[in-house]
Amino acid sequence: MKKLQSWVENNPEMVNTIISAILILFGLYFDHADNMSVAVPLYIIAFLIGGWHSMKHAWTDLTKYHKLNVDILMILAAVGASIIGYWMEGALLIFIFSLAESLETMAMNKTQDSIASLMQVTPDVARLYNEIGELIEVATADLKIGDRIQVRKGEAVPIDGRLLDEMAILNTAAITGEPLPVTLHYGEEVIGGTINEDEAFDMEVAVENVDTLFSKIIRMVEEAKNNPSKTSSKIKAIENIYVKAVLVAVPLFILLTPLFFKTWDYAESFYRGMVLLTVASPCALVASSAPANLSAISRSAKKGILFKGGDVVDKTNDLKAVIFDKTGTLTEGKPAIVDAFYHDPAQKEFIDQIVYAAESSSTHPIARAFIEKFEQEHVMLRPLDEVKDITGKGFEVINGEDTWRIGNKKFTLEHHLDTIKHDEHETILQYESEGKTVIYVSKNKQFAAFYTLADQVKAESKATIARLHEMNIKTIMLTGDEERNAQFIAKSLDIDKVRANLLPQDKAEIIHELQEKYGEVAMVGDGINDAPALAIADVGFALGTGTDVAMETADVVLIQDDLHLIPFSIGISRATRRIVLQNIIFSLSVIALLIVANLFQSINLPIGVVGHEGSTLLVILNGLRLLRYSEKR
Repeated sequence: MKKLQSWVENNPEMVNTIISAILILFGLYFDHADNMSVAVPLYIIAFLIGGWHSMKHAWTDLTKYHKLNVDILMILAAVGASIIGYWMEGALLIFIFSLAESLETMAMNKTQDSIASLMQVTPDVARLYNEIGELIEVATADLKIGDRIQVRKGEAVPIDGRLLDEMAILNTAAITGEPLPVTLHYGEEVIGGTINEDEAFDMEVAVENVDTLFSKIIRMVEEAKNNPSKTSSKIKAIENIYVKAVLVAVPLFILLTPLFFKTWDYAESFYRGMVLLTVASPCALVASSAPANLSAISRSAKKGILFKGGDVVDKTNDLKAVIFDKTGTLTEGKPAIVDAFYHDPAQKEFIDQIVYAAESSSTHPIARAFIEKFEQEHVMLRPLDEVKDITGKGFEVINGEDTWRIGNKKFTLEHHLDTIKHDEHETILQYESEGKTVIYVSKNKQFAAFYTLADQVKAESKATIARLHEMNIKTIMLTGDEERNAQFIAKSLDIDKVRANLLPQDKAEIIHELQEKYGEVAMVGDGINDAPALAIADVGFALGTGTDVAMETADVVLIQDDLHLIPFSIGISRATRRIVLQNIIFSLSVIALLIVANLFQSINLPIGVVGHEGSTLLVILNGLRLLRYSEKR
């Protein structure tokens, strides 16, 4: 019973439509029994109830916005039919129109699902430690920066913050779409909406409730819904003019057709005018674009792509080239140990232990890369007698009677470069030609080993570039990195063009050049230095793990930090353009067909309404197909 009550409260238009249908059925019963004194009032009440929402919309648009909409045409057609004694047709017209409007409303509500699901992810209540350390329940909206809260097993994190326990295991599927849980450690960022899959943990609130990642996502999607595409705006702009034209054309039609069709009297002409008023209404044309764009925005939001409006969906369709920043976009954005070579392979384990012990004393990004590598390989941490961190050069380590150096070539080997064999030297040159950084290790100034570091290319980068090429889109890389490294990465990814050694302002100037050459271009970046380029590009893509400045400047935000979403974005925008074009052609064709059929007296008023409203529903359902869009490879 509660479900029925909830459905009635949430679907008032459909409730009125059902009541209207019941009244028409009773009216038909009394009509068949030749009891018109009862049938006609039933038809009139069915007319008023079924058309209530349409009359309200028409009145609001007319009095508040001073414009005419398609509801006026339907109401006038029904009133006109009733005036000449077609009470049943008038009531039936309003019922069918009301049914179509109700189904459209219910169908369009499907585009709100992704937003509604987002808003339900974060809980309204949080468990807060008060001044004396007791846990109390408070509204999430009342949390302040610095508050300490607890998240129990199975609960959703209520707000963004910082982990205060040693470890936590979180399901981040709501943010990243990835099914595997993520392990966080003390001090790392915890995002609101993720699910605690392990024991309860404590965290410190890092933002106000309105500044959480989910709040930003919801705001972006809501803003996108209210920012229509150019096509939608143009169609909406002509609706008022079109309705006025129909309102002028119909009286002329009624007055002039008896002069051209000798078999028509003015009663027939008036009836055919009411049919024309109905079938010429641009309902399907008006619905050609907006549902498709909203469906595309909602589907993309569910996928982790935030379009900042229907106009952005439009522009994404027209892209001819995609420009990538390198560091943090095509690459991981941090150095990693990718190769290791040992002068004496038998010494590998011992040398790794020495290097691990030295690097563990530093927080430098290069040291972090060594530590991550050795932790993964479970290398033992060897105790050392002395470790000196020599800024700009490396480490000098005393282990027993031996002096080890770890760092650049000049520091580690000084005047003993000849201890590197010819084939070892060739190997080093090969790595350096690939843009990798070489870290040398010497023992008593004798070459012992080297490691190479590189900013690793993301796993999805190559597939993304290949997919863009399949879509006939040029790819360009702009980077502040040095030429040799940039060229090697560009070649390995099969990127069409590369420009290196660039400052942020250089990127902006080059984008202007590329726009002149290719037309519409997109920029993909993640940092503050990318913000000018993201703003200048026709479409700016910001990675969700990037800076707030980049996310605010960009037109599209990729929440999942997954480059595969760029081809998906372009694909869904192209599908949207195709569907909108299909809808426009179909709706105009149906209007033309019904007008011609009316001239030949091949349709009556109810059939005209069914044809007109049926085309509107088909157009909307065609747009809703985008809610299930998936990129075909």
